[in-house]
Formats: sequence, C-alpha cells, structure tokens
Amino acid sequence: QVQLVESGGGLVQTGGSLRLSCAASGRSFSTYTMGWFRQAPGKEREFVAGISWIPGRTDYADSVKGRFTISRDNARNTAALQMNSLKPEDTAVYSCAASHNFVVSKAVSEYNYWGQGTQVTVSS
Repeated sequence: QVQLVESGGGLVQTGGSLRLSCAASGRSFSTYTMGWFRQAPGKEREFVAGISWIPGRTDYADSVKGRFTISRDNARNTAALQMNSLKPEDTAVYSCAASHNFVVSKAVSEYNYWGQGTQVTVSS
C-alpha cells in the first residue's frame, strides 16, 4: 500500500507555470505507475498525465501535450507535474494516483491509491 500527498498548487496568471509534487510513503514506489488527474467544479475527474515504472513510458491528455511534463524520482519516492503556459481552463483540483499496472491508463478505475488533491487556479 502507498500513501500519497500532493503539494505545489496555488494561484497563477494565464501563461504562468506551477510545479506539483506528489510524495509517496509506503513500499515499492518504483513498481507503481503514477498518474495525475484533475477535477474542475461540476465536471468529472479527468486524466492529465501518467508515467509508468517502465523507463520512458509516459502519456498525456491532448489538452496538456506540449505544456505539461510528468516525471518521477524513485530514489526520493516522488512524482512531479511541471505545468507551463497555464490557461484558465486548467483550473481544477489536481490529484496524484498510483496504479499496480505497468502501463499508463487514462481510466480512473485503474488507479488503486489517491492523494487528497491540491487546488490550481489560473486567473485570466
């Protein structure tokens, strides 16, 4: 089992950047696929980015490709989401999640553990 805690959210202007971090505690972090999801008010939770424990395997939602970068540091049990060129439509609560799968899935149901989330607000 793994516990996840996000940090790094906040208020930023359009075009700005934020870096979200996800700290994991528990065993075998390096064997989990990690994902970032977001949920805006009145909308369903959606996939943003994912990174497998297999090196080099990442996936992104079309809406964030070229602007967001997901990474992980297995030595420090952390995952991160670098968000650049932020837009008002990126405003949401961002959560990290861990999956036992070795491939990145965009489905919420494929993730076994979730953090509490961190608010990201992009002002226009």
